[in-house]
Amino acid sequence: MNHPRDKERLLADVLADESADGFREALLTKTLGLVRRRRRSRQAWRAASALALVAGLGVLWWRGLAPHTVAPEKPGDGYALVLSVPLPAAALVSTQPLAASLIVASRTNAEVVQTASSSATPREINDSELLALVGQKPAALVRLGPHLAELVFVNQEDKDELFRN
Repeated sequence: MNHPRDKERLLADVLADESADGFREALLTKTLGLVRRRRRSRQAWRAASALALVAGLGVLWWRGLAPHTVAPEKPGDGYALVLSVPLPAAALVSTQPLAASLIVASRTNAEVVQTASSSATPREINDSELLALVGQKPAALVRLGPHLAELVFVNQEDKDELFRN
């Protein structure tokens, strides 16, 4: 076990290498300041804890002394009588289907389109038939792959005119 004299001698040896008195005094001042600050914070925490404990006990004591008032029960408070009667016929809301003669349409001429399923597949046309549809308008067939081609028109107006019809 270390004796106090050994500790003092070790401290003296360690501090002897530094700039003697100035460093030792500064170190001692800082250490004492830190110790004082810690002691003050411990005292403050103890005081705050004691104050919180006293305040908590005071609140519990105050609530225990406060009179509790309970409203006396009146006989018959446990139930309520409910009367129900059917609504009169004028108060009921009902719906009826609208007659065909009263249906209003915003357009006078309505067209009905019917489609039928067909097992026939559309016939694919070849390149020469496609170019024949273009007629005399300047156009080119551009190959994008072995089974993929695009029809390109020189004038956009020709394309719009052909596909408008």
